[in-house]
This record gives sequence, C-alpha cells and structure tokens, in this order.
Amino acid sequence: MKEEIIRVEGLTFEYPDTAVLKNVNFTLYKGDFLGIIGANGAGKSTLIKLILGLLPYDTGKITLFGTELANVRSRIGYVSQKANSFNTDFPATVLEVTRANLFPTKGLFRRYTKQDNKKAEEALALVGMSEYKNKLIGSLSGGQQQRVFIARALVSKPDLLLMDEPTVGIDAYSVNEIMSIIKRLNRDGITIIMTNHDTPTLLEAADKLLIFCEHGYEEFVSKSELSAARTADILAGKRVHKHG
Repeated sequence: MKEEIIRVEGLTFEYPDTAVLKNVNFTLYKGDFLGIIGANGAGKSTLIKLILGLLPYDTGKITLFGTELANVRSRIGYVSQKANSFNTDFPATVLEVTRANLFPTKGLFRRYTKQDNKKAEEALALVGMSEYKNKLIGSLSGGQQQRVFIARALVSKPDLLLMDEPTVGIDAYSVNEIMSIIKRLNRDGITIIMTNHDTPTLLEAADKLLIFCEHGYEEFVSKSELSAARTADILAGKRVHKHG
C-alpha cells in the first residue's frame, strides 16, 4: 500500500471579514499530483499556506506523513510565485541561492560543507541548471530563475512539493520546460500539490483535482472520474456542481 502523504479533514478558515475555506477534505498518497483549480480569491493559495503552517486554521485537521508539520518540515518543499520567492537583485549566485534552503537559519553566506555543495549541485542538475551554478541569480531569465527556485525546494530531497503558481509571469517555452520537470519529478515519486491559473496545463498534468468555485471549496475528485462534458466546463471556467 502506498504511503499516505497528507490528510486534510474538515478544514475551515476565515479571514476577519471573509469565509475562505469550509470543510475541505482530501487525502493524497505517494506519487499523487493534486491540481488546485478555481477562481482568484477562492482560497487556493490560502490552502497552501495552511498546509505549510503559515496561517492558523480555525477548525479541522492537517496530518502530514502521519504526524504534525513540526516533525516533518524537512520532507516538504515549497515553490512560491517567482516574484515573491527571492530578491533577484541580491548579488547571490545560483549555487548560493539553491543551497541556502538546506539550512535556512544559516543564511546565504555562512560556511557550507562539500556535501552541502554536492546536494545543491544535484538539485540543479535535476532542473537542467548545472552550467549556471556560478551565475548571479539576477542575470538569468524569468524561466531560468524559476527553475533555480524549484532546485532550491528540491535540495533537501522532499517527498511532498507544494507549488503556488510556479509558472506565472514566464514565457510559454519556459512554462513547457518547467512543467516537464515537474511531471518528471512526480513520476520519480514526489507528491505534488500545485495551484496554477493555467487550467489546461494543470489539468493535463494532475491526476487528482481540488476544485474551487467563486464561493470557495467545492470538491476533491480523481481526474479519471470526470466526464468529457465536466472537463470541458472546468476548462471553460464554469462552476460545476458534483451532481450537476
């Protein structure tokens, strides 16, 4: 039986004046790829933040690898929107940016071991950025920078990778390259949770879907369960109920 990676039960969250998530439930196992689909403001990014412990939820439960987040942080990688990930004007090399995620408390320029450098180089190799390791992060294109941020999330060899709009603001060629990398990582056994404004791209890659409407969470479903008509409605951005 596959390892259970994350279980979310009855999760509810409200901002002071807005109910965002209500009674969200889903379970993912090793190698699953969950696409979170829905309108802006429906709660997709909020859910990612709740899983990461960046926001406190009101009611419900999140279990990661059968325990609490504090016990398994090293098994989780996170890639945010590029614009929020890193100050790309900062004079740091690709290797320095990547290895900094091994020990976040060390900072960029603390002493690292040869083994640390090796781990960072291996992560860069996974995303095809080895030859750029000594380049300044700010000298790269947007697509190249995002590949480095993926390597940064991979340097600790996570079993669960959360990605919040990882292809926003980059060109179509880079989107295809990055999605190819992500799908390969998933085939290699990493469980993926991703939000993406590009619904067709996400629908093609994911095997599980968490569907949000303008009023919040609607349902969790396997892609294989969707009818052709339902898939067409999702691609068209239409709200579709479970039984309608």
